[in-house]
Amino acid sequence: MQKTATSLLENSSQLQLECAIILKRYSSTLKASAKSRWPILEARLQQLLPQLLPLYLELYGERYDCHYHLEQLLKVLAKALAQRPDYLLQEDEDPQQWHKAPTALGSACYVDLFAGDFKGLEQRIPYLQQTGINYLHLMPLFKAPEPNSDGGYAVSDYRKTMPHLGSMPQLAELMQKLHSAGIRPVLDFVFNHTSDEHRWAEKAKAGEQQFQDYYFFFDEQERDQYAPWLREIFPEIRRGCFTFEPHAERWVWTTFNSFQWDLNYANPEVFSAMAEEMLFLANQGAAVLRLDALAFVWKEAGTSCENLPKAHTLIRAFNAVAAIAAPALQFKSEAIVHPDEVVKYIAPQECQLSYNPLLMALLWNSLATRKTRLLTESLQRRFAIDPQCSWVNYIRCHDDIGWTFDDNIAWQLGINPEHHRQFLNQFYTGQFAGSFATGVPFQQNPVTGDCRVAGMLASLTGVEQAVQSGNATHLQFALARIYLLNSIILSIGGLPLLYMGDELGLLNDYAYQDDPHKRDDSRWVNRVAVSEQQLAEAHNPDSLSGKIYAQLQQLIRTRSRLTVLGAGQTEILQSGNPHLFAYRRQLDQQSMLCVVNFSEEPQVFVGAPGSQWREELSGELLHGRSLHLAPYQVLWLSATVS
Repeated sequence: MQKTATSLLENSSQLQLECAIILKRYSSTLKASAKSRWPILEARLQQLLPQLLPLYLELYGERYDCHYHLEQLLKVLAKALAQRPDYLLQEDEDPQQWHKAPTALGSACYVDLFAGDFKGLEQRIPYLQQTGINYLHLMPLFKAPEPNSDGGYAVSDYRKTMPHLGSMPQLAELMQKLHSAGIRPVLDFVFNHTSDEHRWAEKAKAGEQQFQDYYFFFDEQERDQYAPWLREIFPEIRRGCFTFEPHAERWVWTTFNSFQWDLNYANPEVFSAMAEEMLFLANQGAAVLRLDALAFVWKEAGTSCENLPKAHTLIRAFNAVAAIAAPALQFKSEAIVHPDEVVKYIAPQECQLSYNPLLMALLWNSLATRKTRLLTESLQRRFAIDPQCSWVNYIRCHDDIGWTFDDNIAWQLGINPEHHRQFLNQFYTGQFAGSFATGVPFQQNPVTGDCRVAGMLASLTGVEQAVQSGNATHLQFALARIYLLNSIILSIGGLPLLYMGDELGLLNDYAYQDDPHKRDDSRWVNRVAVSEQQLAEAHNPDSLSGKIYAQLQQLIRTRSRLTVLGAGQTEILQSGNPHLFAYRRQLDQQSMLCVVNFSEEPQVFVGAPGSQWREELSGELLHGRSLHLAPYQVLWLSATVS
């Protein structure tokens, strides 16, 4: 297949002709694979092959065997569609803008920590429903090496689950029950690398060239064409991005850990194999796949091998594959990279959802500094995305907090970014005088002292310190900080994501320090088990958990009736006060102004002359141009007619 992607894109009639030829050539083979679903597949290929083909040619068009591998890929799609469950086939026909609803609310959990196993999670579906959860990210649950699995992100088999959680059929049953309960399940698609115990890796170790080509095996000279330009992800654990493989007597590419082998997507056989794994997960019931480490998936010598143009091409090609075989499936970007690079992955034909690490980092920054300049300036430049897509706004996750922000904006505001990150690390690990936070350092660099921060929401916002000291005022402020953070992710625009346990105000768990398999990974401090007794505390208004849960529920209920907080556009405003953060939501003729006080001191917001407002969280009517905010107060303001 000698035609290039560029020539096909420039000539739409030529593209249509090429697609028609391909369909005619392969129709009998695909019809046999798709079985009774052939009419569906044929219609989708007629519509969507012109989207997939130029992407595929951009990746593999220079290869002599491109035509053969394209045929194998189309067979994968046909087989996946034939195996797709009927209930998912029905969902494929629905519009996929559910994440724009004011009722959209996500959560993330480790199955074993939250519920023990798949059967236990099934029993906790009523709790998820009462909380308002309709998007549930089940953290890594596939077979992985023991004891070192990078928290499950070293996958040994995409079709087997961790035995203590249950079987793959049990997972598929759970996923269908979540769908029936109105909850969309989310799974991780770890597609940059596999475990070195994956069957492909084992065959590569045994010397099978076909499977060595699934990865990157180099001699020293070949390795050195890449190594000087690569950054070390975990320098505290090991140096460099390559590991010597004694069975093959060569170096293998391992961006993250020595037991995680990077996949070689320059090989079209790898693309087809991973597309098959992706569609298998979609057919188990995954509504969304979190694309893990997507910035690293394409390699080119002499570059950093991060955020390369063909990484985007690759993801768009996977998206086109999903649109043909599993249209209800959506992608969520996990790109913890520079803010300018994060937004490049967000598009209807790439990732419809994306974590918002910039918002997360700068919310914590504003709590520590009591200042909102960096938050406001950064979001004014980078919050707007394609209106068909959504941010996934989170306060913290299973991982750590890294201080993602644009150094140039920091310098423009008179902030030394290096010094400021050191301050934030010290503040949130309790090393800064007067800090309210109780966090722990993660991956502290022994040379530079740089680190990231781990901790539960309640511990990082001051609850742990306040409970230990018995200081009622400090506890009041800590609860207000939690309310403030939740109010922003629920109102600023996008899908809000809670980490299970934070809705109950659970504190850090330091037991990991006594476990030899966990003590070197401080992220386990914020991976806390949730008991039945703790869940029951949600209904105890006198308990700390009950108070935090009730505050969250009040925000969720209020948001659910305000359509402007769903699909409305967001405008980040200059508040005129360095301690206040302000933004406006707009949907048709509806408008809402949100104002947040990030300090322990009362503040004044000067609005429009002659303004009259209804404060939606309290129902109070406010008059006048100047609005007075109490410490850490949040206002959701709808304009009223005079």
